[in-house]
Amino acid sequence: MKVLICDTEAKAAHRAAELLIEVLQSKPRAVLGLATGETMRSFYTHLVAQHSAGRADFGQATSFNLDEYVGLAPDHPGSFHAFMQTALFDHVNLAPARAHLPRGNAPDPQAEAERYEGEITAAGGIDIQLLGIGRNGHLAFNEPTSSLGSRTRIKTLTEATRAANASAFAPEDMPRQAITMGIANILDARACVMLATGAAKAAAVARMIEGPIGADCPATALQFHPAATIILDPAAAASLSLTEYYEAVHSGGAE
Repeated sequence: MKVLICDTEAKAAHRAAELLIEVLQSKPRAVLGLATGETMRSFYTHLVAQHSAGRADFGQATSFNLDEYVGLAPDHPGSFHAFMQTALFDHVNLAPARAHLPRGNAPDPQAEAERYEGEITAAGGIDIQLLGIGRNGHLAFNEPTSSLGSRTRIKTLTEATRAANASAFAPEDMPRQAITMGIANILDARACVMLATGAAKAAAVARMIEGPIGADCPATALQFHPAATIILDPAAAASLSLTEYYEAVHSGGAE
């Protein structure tokens, strides 16, 4: 696991975006695993800017997002479809037919989860998977107690996760379940890049990187991945015990 601690939140987001751009430049037909959430907004802002500058061409790429809320149509303003449309898809040359998310309003959510996993397999698997981390250590919507061998499925959200994601919903409308890639799907990606910023993520980050592997913190499964890069700002790195070592190996977040 490579741990990069950048000087600022903005630099961390830019560093993560540059890793995805490097994949696009070396493999134009790359399969990208994408993520949503407030942490990712700066990431997508940089990605869009670099596309406008001619450095990030999505013309042959394919994308798969990690998750979507059960019950939400793609045009619901709180859906991850809507997030991705405004944050990235409206601004780059990624063909709509190759920009994939689970359909939250599918009549049979479990069948949709299985269909979605089949699409990932048919595309040849994910070349680089972007990740965030929840305050409780969840990865995608794999909440604590998730099997580290789990595949794409329906997952019930914890109250803490629902509260953290409630700003886009009326209190009575916040979804209780999501379709999510499983931990095993994430570990199947050829490379993983996690972006975590802010003091609220510090405890989960420290557990993920330096703590024991366990289903109570699903993100610890990344310790098994042979090509996982964790990109942090100083606030998210504040609870790490081995910061001096990480800085010695990758000063300022450099390779």
